Amino acid sequence: MGTLVGHVAPGFAFFLLGFWHLINHIKLHAQQPNSYTSLPWFPTSKIRYIELFFIMLGSSISVSMELFIGPERHQPFDPDGTIPSNHLHNFEHSSISMTFFVYAAFAIILDKIGPKTQYGLTQLLGALAFGQQLFLFHLHSADHMGVEGQYHLLLQIVIVVSLATTLLGIPYPRSFLVSFVRSASIMFQGIWLITMGYVLWTPSLVPKGCFMHLEEGHKVVRCSGEESLHRAKSLVNIQFSWFLIGITILVMCFYLVLLKYYGEKVEYTSLTKAEDQLLEEDSSESDRDVESQKKVTTKFGANNSSSFMHIGRSFAPIDMER
Repeated sequence: MGTLVGHVAPGFAFFLLGFWHLINHIKLHAQQPNSYTSLPWFPTSKIRYIELFFIMLGSSISVSMELFIGPERHQPFDPDGTIPSNHLHNFEHSSISMTFFVYAAFAIILDKIGPKTQYGLTQLLGALAFGQQLFLFHLHSADHMGVEGQYHLLLQIVIVVSLATTLLGIPYPRSFLVSFVRSASIMFQGIWLITMGYVLWTPSLVPKGCFMHLEEGHKVVRCSGEESLHRAKSLVNIQFSWFLIGITILVMCFYLVLLKYYGEKVEYTSLTKAEDQLLEEDSSESDRDVESQKKVTTKFGANNSSSFMHIGRSFAPIDMER
């Protein structure tokens, strides 16, 4: 992974995966807002496991590049069978890819055993893959103090979001917000990895006051002094902030477009003159009914009074002395 292609290729894979999840989660929620339930991966009609096959293929290519194709001797070990210092990062990167391969392989097996019971375990395996990624990038054997270290530090923030939302998806499978943020964070991982690949291994994009230097078999960016290093790190922070704003605008616009396209369509039509007249007639009839009811009530009350007075007169007291 310590090359331009080594960052751009997996970054593009992360971006596609996050974009694929974002589309399907928004579509599923727009079509079933009341019964929405998140999915750890999305099958297709023609090839059910195409997403998982894509992860397995990408992980296999990554491991092959790190351990067999990339090294000069096409294997990462020294003649005595030990791991040389310049190949430590190859083993770290390949371990991340192996964990994602394990996730995809067991997701297929769990789906074949019982689709209804596989959700929690599949989510847990996904969280394990993100946890492995966070662990190895946090304790990376590459430079932690320079510009490359700043890029890796900010990448870890995005990985934490992916890990947290994957774990939250286990107890809250009906939360669209959790799935939405997880998809966006996976997309962000991809964009940031692509940016790292181009900035750290393209001489014309290296910050002013810094230069590319060959160390332990791979190129790293070094700065001429503390001021140049501080400026370079600040530029990385600003770049991360701009990408955060950009990815937020992108996913929100995408959400609004897909919601309009897949959501429930409510049609509003203007009333015609005939319907207007019918409503007026219904209203006038209702008013007439109310007036009639009032008249009946008034008349009935008056009749009751006179009847009561009449009955009172007919039962006048009798003069017993007479």
